[in-house]
Amino acid sequence: MQSPAFDHLVVGAFLLFGVVFVAVTVFASNLLSPKGKDEPNRLEPYECGVEPVGPPWVQFRVGYYVYALLFVVFDIETVFLYPWAVSFNKMGLFVLTEMTIFIAILAAGLAYAWKEGALRWR
Repeated sequence: MQSPAFDHLVVGAFLLFGVVFVAVTVFASNLLSPKGKDEPNRLEPYECGVEPVGPPWVQFRVGYYVYALLFVVFDIETVFLYPWAVSFNKMGLFVLTEMTIFIAILAAGLAYAWKEGALRWR
């Protein structure tokens, strides 16, 4: 059995490694980054290798965010259905009941979003 001092030593070693790693990374970034004020592109924004077009503060309608969040929520929730479907024969009636409740909650959420017009693309 390991002693508590050894456990503290391991945690301390990981903490020290994390601090040293961050310090070395920041130092290397400062060492390798361009520093001249005469470089015209130094203050330009860089995004995916393409020159930016238009103002940087473009506001999107809230409906786009709601639509994206609903997609992510229902997409992630359906991931829970896969392991259940794979091992359906090994599980009992209790798990079938639980998954029926889970799907009913998802269906109620979808019906509410549909009723509120969150799924209508404007």
